[in-house]
Amino acid sequence: NFEPVDNNPYLADYYKDMERWSFNLQIYFLNKRFHDVVEISRSDETIVQDRTIFEDARIFAPNLHDIGMMSDRDFDNYTDLFDLMISLVKLPDLMIYIKSSIPTLVKHIEKRGRDFEKSIRIDYLQGLNNRYEEWIKNYKGKLIVVDGDNLEFADNPEDFRKICDLIDAELYGLFK
Repeated sequence: NFEPVDNNPYLADYYKDMERWSFNLQIYFLNKRFHDVVEISRSDETIVQDRTIFEDARIFAPNLHDIGMMSDRDFDNYTDLFDLMISLVKLPDLMIYIKSSIPTLVKHIEKRGRDFEKSIRIDYLQGLNNRYEEWIKNYKGKLIVVDGDNLEFADNPEDFRKICDLIDAELYGLFK
């Protein structure tokens, strides 16, 4: 379940004026992710989700608030809504964190070639990376950390297989 960017009505506006559109964008993502979590909880299938509801609330929204792009009022409203939603769902069976340096993130952003991402600042990425590190350090569920700087799993079948083996080992106790 990869993050759909083409149908997002706020994303392009957000990158043009983050302060104006940050709350709207975060509520849009929270709504989409909550729908995903509810749908996943009703399914018997194995589902891989690209971005989780936790990341928006623990990484992106607080980062926007801290850099002055989301007001206290909007952040408090967002956090209250997230806390209510999260009280109704469970942690994922397995969280996979792809740990990447800023140069690797920039390389991936450039490779995607999305016009609206060209204005992303390095300090913004660094803030996100710092928040990810802190969040992962305190995450309470099952977790795999993948080296995003040295594994090219999107383009290299051998690297992809390594990650699949890690997932199998964590979920089913195989080949660990």
